[in-house]
Amino acid sequence: MNVVRGIPGNKVIVRMADMKASNQVDQEIVTYSLGSCLGIALYDPQIKVGGMLHVLLPTSTIDPEKAGKLPFLFVNTGVPLLFRAVYELGAVKARLMVKVAGGADMQLTNNTFNVGERNLIALTELFAHHGVRICNRAVGGHLSRTFRLNMATGSAYVETPGERTLQL
Repeated sequence: MNVVRGIPGNKVIVRMADMKASNQVDQEIVTYSLGSCLGIALYDPQIKVGGMLHVLLPTSTIDPEKAGKLPFLFVNTGVPLLFRAVYELGAVKARLMVKVAGGADMQLTNNTFNVGERNLIALTELFAHHGVRICNRAVGGHLSRTFRLNMATGSAYVETPGERTLQL
């Protein structure tokens, strides 16, 4: 589990198929290149604990062995681990702010696989099953995104090429 405790520093990078959780208010958690992938950010404003996950695919049923080695690759295996990580740092489910970015259609023509849409459906179904509500989202479209979570404030920011930064 990638939990950052007591390690000061400005930027914590979440790579593809990766997750980070932190209780350090001087940090920013960031993930890059969210195309069809999803960035999921959790934040407990009362105790300033948060985390971010960068998932690539909706469900581990396509490759259970890979899910065992890379659980953050899939929505259904990575999301529960993100929640567990922030709970270990003291977060409480009822206080969590959930923000999501990504899920774009990166194939401008003939998107046979619809990975971005399938990721969003898998996440929505998982959250509905567990009573989790998304506060803000920047999803869909055709552009990749950078997603940032400010650990001092819980503010999340989405940057897309050629467009202004959007605060979630």
